[in-house]
Amino acid sequence: MKDPKSICLVLAAVIAVGLAAAPQRVFSAEVAAGQVLEGLKLSSTVLGRDVAYAVYLPPDYATSTRRYPVVYLLHGYTDDESGWIQFGEINLAADRAIAEREIPPMIIVMPDGGVSWYINDLAGKVRYEDMFVQELIPHIDATYRTRPTREFRGIAGLSMGGWGTLVHALRHPELFAACAAFSAAVWPDEEILGMKQDDWDKIIGPVLGVGLAGKDRLTPTFRKVSPLDLAKSLPEESLKKVRYYIDCGDDDFLIRGNCALHLLLTDRKIPHEFRVRDGGHTWGYWRTGIVDGLKFIGQSFNR
Repeated sequence: MKDPKSICLVLAAVIAVGLAAAPQRVFSAEVAAGQVLEGLKLSSTVLGRDVAYAVYLPPDYATSTRRYPVVYLLHGYTDDESGWIQFGEINLAADRAIAEREIPPMIIVMPDGGVSWYINDLAGKVRYEDMFVQELIPHIDATYRTRPTREFRGIAGLSMGGWGTLVHALRHPELFAACAAFSAAVWPDEEILGMKQDDWDKIIGPVLGVGLAGKDRLTPTFRKVSPLDLAKSLPEESLKKVRYYIDCGDDDFLIRGNCALHLLLTDRKIPHEFRVRDGGHTWGYWRTGIVDGLKFIGQSFNR
């Protein structure tokens, strides 16, 4: 396989030229505001505890009887359900994008994923993926006026949430029409093998096995939830059911894994969009990219 980093640097240069020539978004000073609901709780039988979540409702939700598509928006490591509101200003971005008709009116659901990586842990004690699929999605569809089919459901997220976005989209194509992963925590095998022991034990070990070192980290469980392994092993017909949008900054420490995923999908001829912009692993980067991700997902909701 060609060197991912060199290919990505060429792509970044080409994209930067295009962006410099592209017209910039201009938003009106006043737009209709949607409603943000925080402090919401789902009583989870699967986890045996409450799961906090926040919801963004589009501006016309309170005055209409229509049903809306849904995007599940996942936060990063050590953050919570308030991250995309507090730091990402997702409500302001969505308000403006809806007003400018860049995205369709949509419900955005932001669950608290803790440090679960949005998957079931190795010990089977924290079954976050099961909760998400079996409880959270049905709860949202029963509580809000959603369009409760995969054609009108998307998922997006950053960093750990980018990992969760890819894992859920790849493992559950029956649930999602499209996904948008920003700065996704995707690691090639060599980066997993070379990860410092303290980092592994603190960040990933609690979910996939504390104390594992070297090749012992590449367990069957890891293979089942690694976006690279899933993209490599799943049947092409399954992969093609979901539309993929992948965005990672050229200065991000996760760029190599994101480039590797792009090249893998390209080699397998899986349609997807890949973006490399100027920036690193920061809220400034994600705030300036989220509307494009929502726009990509929103295109799946149209006919």
